[in-house]
Amino acid sequence: MSKTKAAGATHYEILFILPNKFTDDESKKVAEKVGQVIVENGGQITHTEYWGKKKLAYEIKHNAYGYYGLFEFDLEGSILAIVDKNLRLSNDVLRHQIVVKKAKTDKEIARAEAIRVKIDTKKAAATKQQEEKDKKASTPVTPTSASKAKDKRVDLKDLDEKLEGILNAKDLI
Repeated sequence: MSKTKAAGATHYEILFILPNKFTDDESKKVAEKVGQVIVENGGQITHTEYWGKKKLAYEIKHNAYGYYGLFEFDLEGSILAIVDKNLRLSNDVLRHQIVVKKAKTDKEIARAEAIRVKIDTKKAAATKQQEEKDKKASTPVTPTSASKAKDKRVDLKDLDEKLEGILNAKDLI
C-alpha cells in the first residue's frame, strides 16, 4: 500500500473575513467572488454560510469590524495552492484560512439538523415562558376583600371618639 495520498478531490473548509469598507450587500457580492475563485479552479462548493458583520478580536489593517463567510468545497489538493494564492493577493479579503474537513454524510447532516431543531424549540419554549412570566408580573393584582379591609381608611373623628370612650371607661383600672 502506498504512503502517498490517492488522487482525487478532498473536502475543505474556508473561513474568510472581508473588510468593513463594504456595505452588507457589497460584501455578499464579494463573498460570491470568493466562491467563483473556487469554482473557476475546478472546485465544487457543497455548503455556504454568510455570518455578516462581526467585531474582530483585534484590528486587522485598521479594521475593527469585518464580514465573515464560510464555504465548504471539494477540490484537488494540487489546485488548492492556486486558490490560496489568489485569495492572498486579493485586496477584498482581509484574512482567510483553509482547512481540511471531513465530509459529513447525509445521516450526520440529518442528525445535526434534528439537534438544531430541538435546541430552537427549547429556546422558543423558554422565551414563551419568560414572556408569560413578564405578562403576569405586569398585570395589576385585583384587591381581595381582605386587602380592601386593610385599605379602608379611618376618619380622625371616629378615632378620637373611640379613644375618648376607652379613656373614660371605669373598668380599665
